[in-house]
Amino acid sequence: MSKARYIMLGGFLGAGKTTTLIKLAEKLRDAGKKVGLITNDQAANLVDTNLVKAGDFPVEEIAGGCFCCRFNSLKDAADKLTENDRPDIFLAEPVGSCTDLVATVSYPLRRMYGDSFTISPLSVLLDPRRAMRIFGLEEGRNFSEKVKYVYLKQVEEAEALVINKIDSISPEEVEKLSSYIKENYPKKKLFTMSSRNGDGFDEWSDYAISAELGSEECMPIDYDIYADGEALLGWLNATLAVSANESFDGNEFLKSLAAHFSQSFGSADKEIAHLKMTLSPEDGSGEIASINQIGSELVPELGLSLLDPLKSGQLVVNIRAEADPEEINDILNNALKEDFTSILELEHVEFFRPGRPTPTHRYAGATG
Repeated sequence: MSKARYIMLGGFLGAGKTTTLIKLAEKLRDAGKKVGLITNDQAANLVDTNLVKAGDFPVEEIAGGCFCCRFNSLKDAADKLTENDRPDIFLAEPVGSCTDLVATVSYPLRRMYGDSFTISPLSVLLDPRRAMRIFGLEEGRNFSEKVKYVYLKQVEEAEALVINKIDSISPEEVEKLSSYIKENYPKKKLFTMSSRNGDGFDEWSDYAISAELGSEECMPIDYDIYADGEALLGWLNATLAVSANESFDGNEFLKSLAAHFSQSFGSADKEIAHLKMTLSPEDGSGEIASINQIGSELVPELGLSLLDPLKSGQLVVNIRAEADPEEINDILNNALKEDFTSILELEHVEFFRPGRPTPTHRYAGATG
């Protein structure tokens, strides 16, 4: 039996990992390959999982910690996907605030399960606007130094850096960011693309499908700073029932709600790492609308859209921000009490800070 391919796509919160992996899954399916996806987060009820299911792909969700800390669950998820229809390729999306993935996931997989998998090099996606602010190429609201540490470690460990969303910035800005990366990270493979419109996608995806994991030593990392950086980020996942007396435009509703959150975080001088929501009507159509936002100052972007108005459905909200989790929950509750009380009813909510990362395995050397 031939080995399955394991492709893990890293990148900070909001870099576009889910959109990219769905597009890659579609490309592989069109080529006759069986694909299984594994999503990952600190808690359950993920927008990402809903989006993958909407694409009609088999998916397993690992909640309660990142891949590195839930390594056995990662293997179990692959086994569950294999029970029904053995995938040729597994696509894995780790938590957007995690780093050190090569040492704690890629190398252990190759060492322990090399007879079952071939491992792709780690590609890390970059949202260009956030990258330019982190690298000091652009002014604007930013993260604190310990959160930046996590971001820069993600960049450091990547074999390939992928500037995503090039359709959202000018060609001059693409060149400016590319030049900075080439100068400061000369050993990295560099790709520029838009997973949304497909520009440059085939060049990167062909690399991810065919290239093999390298054999360099793992990067040094201070787990105390890493843990502090993750703990500065507040997490909120919520599920809400949507109900109205009259049919309404779900797409405009999502935009309005996202704008409310953006204004609230901006007024509190808190930076949104990633805000993402899905709205699913209860009409049996299988449609879904999605919206996401990177940063408190930037405009929310509608991804998937609903074709028809709706009267009822389910809203899933995922918010990650450099803020106290209680503050994030207060912002959600204020939205329910003020502008959206007649439409939304809270069904479930979790809000917390991520715990200290404690990898199941860590291989500092790459031989395997």
